[in-house]
Amino acid sequence: MKFNVKRLEESDYKTLCKWWKWWRWSPPPLTFLPETGFMVLKEENKIAACYVYLTNSKAALIEWVVSNPEYKEKDRKEALATLIMVVEEVLRQQDIKHVMTMSRHPSLLKIHKELGWVIDPTPSHEIIKNL
Repeated sequence: MKFNVKRLEESDYKTLCKWWKWWRWSPPPLTFLPETGFMVLKEENKIAACYVYLTNSKAALIEWVVSNPEYKEKDRKEALATLIMVVEEVLRQQDIKHVMTMSRHPSLLKIHKELGWVIDPTPSHEIIKNL
């Protein structure tokens, strides 16, 4: 296999924060993130990552998808697609029936569409309140 996908560890958080900041996102606090997360790598190169929120239903939410801004190889899109497909398979094995995500990035939207996801044409907003 060209890519490897591993479970995220707490030690990966610093790396992801750097990536989020580069993409001009405010990194979420560690306490906001679920324990379930994945990262796609090629050899030692960390390419992209995401977190998966599990619910008390047969649905899950993939969020905080971020990629390494320094990874410029032509297989970047393939790496992101691999990450999403592996997460889908892990969720299928857990008997999850539905998965959703939110994105506004055109390249990521295109990857999801190519993987058979339904894209709502009406933009929405993330609404968060810290308690």
